[in-house]
Amino acid sequence: MTGRRDHAPDRRTADPGRTAVGFADDHLIPLVDEGLGNSAYLVDLGDGRALAVDAARDLRALHAAAERRGLTVAYAADTHLHADFLSGAVQLGHDHGATVLASAAGRRAFAHRGLADEDEVDLGGLTLRALATPGHTDEHLSFLLLDGGQELGVFTGGSLIVNSAARTDLLGADRTEELARAQYRSLKRLTQLPDATAVWPTHGAGSFCSAPPGSERTTTIGAQRRANPLLAAPDEDSFVRQLTGGLGTYPAYFDRLAEANRRGPAVLTGTPLLPVLTPGQVGALLADGGHVVDVRPAADFAAGHIPGSLSIPLRPQFATWLGWLLPDTAPLAFVAGEDQDLSEIVWQAYKIGYERLAGRLAGGMAAWLAEGNPQSATPFVKADRAAGRPYVDVRQEAEFADGHVPGATHIELGALAARASDAPDGAVVACRHGERAMTGASLLERAGHTGVAVLAGGPAEYAAAQGQRLVQGAEDTRP
Repeated sequence: MTGRRDHAPDRRTADPGRTAVGFADDHLIPLVDEGLGNSAYLVDLGDGRALAVDAARDLRALHAAAERRGLTVAYAADTHLHADFLSGAVQLGHDHGATVLASAAGRRAFAHRGLADEDEVDLGGLTLRALATPGHTDEHLSFLLLDGGQELGVFTGGSLIVNSAARTDLLGADRTEELARAQYRSLKRLTQLPDATAVWPTHGAGSFCSAPPGSERTTTIGAQRRANPLLAAPDEDSFVRQLTGGLGTYPAYFDRLAEANRRGPAVLTGTPLLPVLTPGQVGALLADGGHVVDVRPAADFAAGHIPGSLSIPLRPQFATWLGWLLPDTAPLAFVAGEDQDLSEIVWQAYKIGYERLAGRLAGGMAAWLAEGNPQSATPFVKADRAAGRPYVDVRQEAEFADGHVPGATHIELGALAARASDAPDGAVVACRHGERAMTGASLLERAGHTGVAVLAGGPAEYAAAQGQRLVQGAEDTRP
């Protein structure tokens, strides 16, 4: 079909010798969010303007990259209604005057240029062509970037990703197979592009939208034809079984962000503040149904923390666990260390729609204790001292199946609050390094468990200390 063409002034002629690799080296700036496992992209259009693709609400890295190159973001394209972060497209419209490009089928409730399959946007020498690639979501688009008639690369969002394809169960179990079949057809369409075409996905390693482990975040069509196991499926039914058979759990907040992105996030006029709270105010917030999140390293939480607080160390994965374990409807207070970046707390919270940030405890734990308030401690224990204690593994199902302690009780961290009664008393909680395990221990303590400890190390260290071998497979270890 012939799509509509939206033209901008021609500021650059096509370069017949341009290659995808050369273009990426000179004009494409990937912006990786390691915590969410996603990539946004800033494309230097060569005339002082830029295209942003799948930018998140935390625009600090994008703004810095644009400033370094002296760029104004003229276009902000979203491949789909994201479930794992709030889009930064509306904010880029406010900050740069960017035109938002997105699927017309997404029915977004804010100003944007709605695109249908095969529609093209003239970027001033380069062309962006919309390709309907449903599967991860109904209204999913991929964006093919062309220089004249030459395919430079395709922004595939949650369609074709490195050695996989994104999950198809975010719209409910009753839609999973239907969307997986759509994903099959979308990948077949994308792999009709020339082998040299670069593939620039949004979801990558670490994303709960189902990217496999690995360090590569971009690829080519040819490389995916050779290496993507889903593309080796002999038929559509096999593809569907393979894709849906490996779907794990995902954070609870995914269920509400797509609609928030359809409505459009509120525009921010600066970095939101994190007000100062006194120990009395923090205690009152807890008593009134609010939550206290301790963002200090797990070792600091272990040594002493506010009873009833939740340990979520401030690291790249902070937003994931905040959104998985706590509601966005109750006020949050934070306990931080003196050297921790308070703006990082704010932006990680805001990029997943957590805006009820009551503030942070002024003076930290020292101020809390100075007023005579109680504290709790949750010790780390070494593997050789944990023998005989109940063992609770809070890792994801795939990690557990890859190797776990014989007889371990397995409760994923995301399910632990709801299943706290399934955990044995006096448990040693374990993950791989200790951060998730400390979060799990704090959840158990909030539920009334006592004598909880955290394993210093992971399953391999524990098994070795006990003279055991790790067990593989999805063993049912529920009580």
